[in-house]
Amino acid sequence: MAHLGYIGLGTMGGNMVKRLLDKGHTVVGYNRTRARAEWLVKAGMQWADTPRDVARSADLIFTMLANGKAVKAVVEGPGGVLGALEPGKVLIDMSTISPATNRELVDLVKGTGAEMLDAPVSGSVITLQQGKLSVMVGGSKEAFGKALPVLQDIGPKVTHVGDNGLALALKIATNLSLAVQMLAFSEGVLLAEKSGITRETAVDVLLHSVIASPMVQYRGPFVLKMPDEAWFNCDMMQKDMNLAIEMGERLGVPLPTTTVTNTFLTAARGMGLNAQDFAVLFDVLAEMSGVKARP
Repeated sequence: MAHLGYIGLGTMGGNMVKRLLDKGHTVVGYNRTRARAEWLVKAGMQWADTPRDVARSADLIFTMLANGKAVKAVVEGPGGVLGALEPGKVLIDMSTISPATNRELVDLVKGTGAEMLDAPVSGSVITLQQGKLSVMVGGSKEAFGKALPVLQDIGPKVTHVGDNGLALALKIATNLSLAVQMLAFSEGVLLAEKSGITRETAVDVLLHSVIASPMVQYRGPFVLKMPDEAWFNCDMMQKDMNLAIEMGERLGVPLPTTTVTNTFLTAARGMGLNAQDFAVLFDVLAEMSGVKARP
């Protein structure tokens, strides 16, 4: 079993660590707010006081953080992992950040003799718990080979897509579709509802129709009842949509549905719904349609 380090123990990161512990790995972890990690300490995770302490204790160091700024702080900031990296170690960032930021960090990591992979995931906490998570990986084949057995313990589908930053490009290309699908699904539900069909019936029929992608199957029921804790909130989704729009402008790829959907995410934030799961796109459209979103 590998000696692993994990930095960023939120909903996804924490559940990944639990899965790794259940597989028999030794995990040393750090989170900015220790209280969120206490359940993992009770489950057998070793606590470290700084990201650097995590990197000092592990051969494979994982990060799962909110944005590029947070990743840079953990890597090169005071107490960052950079000071403990050395040849043989691999830093595996599972956050969704811009490919350009990732490549800046790759250069820093290579300067220590260590290697870095970008390894964002496709799926939610439910797919993770069900063992159905998909992982995309960018970086050298040698580093990928070292990380592969552990990544397969996180999710069974692990794909090496190419050089550093390319897994992030593919992740951003994937994520833009999530919000676009949610908005389209909401349009269909509201059109049916205002025609006189009950929302429950509309949702049931749509979830058993040809439009029922895995994302729609997971989040479609949220138009009836939102989860107690957001799987992926509006702020996080809009961060990814903005990354996609930035890439589209730079690469000359028009993203019309992404741009329109992003405007509705801005509306959701303007309505004070930014901490809610991005399925609240339905609430924004319901308000505009003169329909009560939920009791």
